[in-house]
Amino acid sequence: MIERDTDLVSILEQSLSQVPHDKLEEIGTVIKTGDGICKIYGLTNAAFGEVITFEKGAKGMVLDIDEDFVSVALFEGASSVTEQDIARRSGSVFSVPADDKMLGRVVNAMGKPIDALGPIETDHFMPIEHPVAGIIDRSPINESLETGFTVIDSLIPIGKGQRELLIGNRSTGKTTIVLDTILHQKNKDVICIYVSIGHKQANTARIIHLLEQYGAMDYTIVVDADAKETSLNQFIAPYAGCAIGEYFMGKGRSVLIIYDDLSKHAIAYRELSLLLRRPPGREAYPGDIFYIHSRLLERSGKLSKAHGGGSLTAIPIVQTQGDDISAYIPTNLISITDGQIFLDTNLFNSGIRPAVNVGLSVSRVGGAAQTKAIRSVSSSLKLELAQYNELLAFAQFGSELDKASQRALDRGRRAVEILKQAENETYSFIDQTLFLFLLKENFLDKLAYDVIKDYVVTFASYVRGTHQEAYQAIAEKAVLDAACGDILKKAAEEFALVYTAA
Repeated sequence: MIERDTDLVSILEQSLSQVPHDKLEEIGTVIKTGDGICKIYGLTNAAFGEVITFEKGAKGMVLDIDEDFVSVALFEGASSVTEQDIARRSGSVFSVPADDKMLGRVVNAMGKPIDALGPIETDHFMPIEHPVAGIIDRSPINESLETGFTVIDSLIPIGKGQRELLIGNRSTGKTTIVLDTILHQKNKDVICIYVSIGHKQANTARIIHLLEQYGAMDYTIVVDADAKETSLNQFIAPYAGCAIGEYFMGKGRSVLIIYDDLSKHAIAYRELSLLLRRPPGREAYPGDIFYIHSRLLERSGKLSKAHGGGSLTAIPIVQTQGDDISAYIPTNLISITDGQIFLDTNLFNSGIRPAVNVGLSVSRVGGAAQTKAIRSVSSSLKLELAQYNELLAFAQFGSELDKASQRALDRGRRAVEILKQAENETYSFIDQTLFLFLLKENFLDKLAYDVIKDYVVTFASYVRGTHQEAYQAIAEKAVLDAACGDILKKAAEEFALVYTAA
């Protein structure tokens, strides 16, 4: 019997030791697959969120790490992955392309163009999740982001870098508000990103057509994960959109990102979690449902001048049922964001649009994100509307009101008429200042309710044409000073004669 000098293991160790470590690959074997989820044995060093590639071209992302295997959710090509297939680590977390060339394009959750306009040639990629700027690197929110809606800009102002939740029932005008806000950013040097999650393709196509029609796609990027996409694609879509937004924020730009909507995002994550066999909690949502939204929305903010001064403003949308804002996901998002705009079904059905319930809406940034001009003419407006809504309940019983109450009721109704706006109709902060100036200085008291809106809009045009110096002064200084106020009072008196004559 021949005695061996060494065993087989030693020979293998000696052979492998001569191979450079950078040429070694960590590969694993698929041991189970189904419903877009596969379990892989052998990837002992895989990291959470890492991209895994399969031998037939499919790709997935690590979402669970167990002692013996990792669970991977597949982006696409799930049918091509079978048991015993070889899976390889990529060594990098999932990233999306981010470049100026993406402006005007429609991409999916993976950053691939789906608008038939050709590939996006770029070498710059952003990881969908990474550490965000700390408090020291940020700046206080003190710059207004105009929405073009008088009721929002005067009562619930949104600042650049703020996170303002838009909440309401189905078909109360949530998407209309954010689309009109995007249209209003034209020529304002604000880049807009619209993330569509779980919508029908027809609805998304209609939105893109509207943006193209008004020339808004020149400064807008649409990230689309529609209803036919996998749960993973719907889950990562807002993170992908946020990563693209952070690229522009890092370059010192102002960015507005819309998440439409996070109700469907939560449902997609619930589906993923149940497929991954994670223990369900309240309403079958996993225990970390709060965390997935907080780590998304905390990435919004305004950077200090030392870091470029860019900002990322987030308007997440969440859908309620039966105006119930105390439901699980809505309350989570209310506690994460810097305020909420609540759209009321009853207001919408009664013809008050946008149907903003001023009593339940709030901006925790407040006047810091508002121009001084609007602040000076809207300081008492919220109180007047609150009194109006309270007295309205009494008036419905047919009880007689004293003169002070009748005056408050009349004034509130005139304010409501000013705050109404038609679809795709927005106003600059100068026009909004002029509208509210007329209300504050009692120039609308004798008008019929049905002509008030036309009256204030025509007055703004009148000032723009005949008192350009006052109009420009408000535009440049963003302040309504005493001298400018005197000019506007004279203009209002002149206009009352002209409008009556007309």
